[in-house]
Amino acid sequence: MPGSRLPEGMLREASVDVAAIAANVQHLRRMTNSEVIAVVKADGYGHGATRSAVAALAGGATRIGVSDITEALALRRAGITAPVLAWLHAPGASFREAAHAGIELGISSFDQLQQAAAAASVDRPVGVHLKLETGLARNGIAPADYGVVFAEAARLERIGKLRVIGLFSHLSNTSPDDDRAALRVFLDAAGSAAALGLAPPLRHLAATHAAIALPETRLGCVRVGIGIYGLSPFDDRSSADLGLRPAMTLRAAVAAVRRVDAGHGVSYGYQHRTERESTLALIPIGYADGVPRNASGRGPVWIGGKPFAVAGRIAMDQFVVDVGDHPVAVGDEAVLFGDPTLGVPSADDWARAAGTINYEIVTRIGPRVPRRQVSS
Repeated sequence: MPGSRLPEGMLREASVDVAAIAANVQHLRRMTNSEVIAVVKADGYGHGATRSAVAALAGGATRIGVSDITEALALRRAGITAPVLAWLHAPGASFREAAHAGIELGISSFDQLQQAAAAASVDRPVGVHLKLETGLARNGIAPADYGVVFAEAARLERIGKLRVIGLFSHLSNTSPDDDRAALRVFLDAAGSAAALGLAPPLRHLAATHAAIALPETRLGCVRVGIGIYGLSPFDDRSSADLGLRPAMTLRAAVAAVRRVDAGHGVSYGYQHRTERESTLALIPIGYADGVPRNASGRGPVWIGGKPFAVAGRIAMDQFVVDVGDHPVAVGDEAVLFGDPTLGVPSADDWARAAGTINYEIVTRIGPRVPRRQVSS
């Protein structure tokens, strides 16, 4: 929180507010009136997959989504017993361990469907969600293959090899018209699946963006990622506008302070020189920790109740802030981003400074940055 200090001896940390994650899930459930699959891939978008899953389930999510089987099995080992769906698989991957752990598999091809059926045990069919290519040109069953895959999935379900739990796809968020076109493809495919004997209880197409902006894509179940961490997927609407609370605060302890004369160079290449006599604060976090080097000279930092910007280049382990005559001492807290309603910079501010998106800012925070769980 602003005004606090890091524990003695700690250089940097990312605090993760699990109460915010739970509240964000609850809010999105109410907003969409839909079942929520909470996506915790990429180590919970940098927040920690297990803590994010636990918090999301506490907020009312009914399923957890991850990218790959390795992530799914790690959640099982951590004690997550709720349904977990994994949808991106290596060529020729074996599904046996995942099936034994009760992991639900996203299926993007006829071959994957056969591999899933081969992993079934005598008394335990494998749960699958059939992923459809509806225009994003990534993974998913090609429209030309819908019929053969649906027919085979129905056959395998009848003989007890598979349980078809869901149909799903993903939207491009290019425009409402593009997403509605993909929705039409998806609904037509769902009709074809039904005609061939498939009646999965779930259909999920919308991620956070469409779940909020395009109600017709909700289909009773939404698959939300960035929103559960309190970040907005929109350029023109903030987290606060959406009723979401950012869960991560990234901060570091000022490691050194020096007073320098006017014209003093700062960091590699001297891209910043002091305009007058000034105080420089050294912040011990850098691009090895996920702080984007592209934000050099622009990244916002909050120190002692006042906003500043990175002075000069961000280095591997550290960067410098020119605070002028503002009082600063070794050990003072420097907040890179957190909840902007508290006055600190946001992940969106860093994304703008680096020319990227808030997803990347939080996801790239590296393992050298300790995560500390809090609950506000």
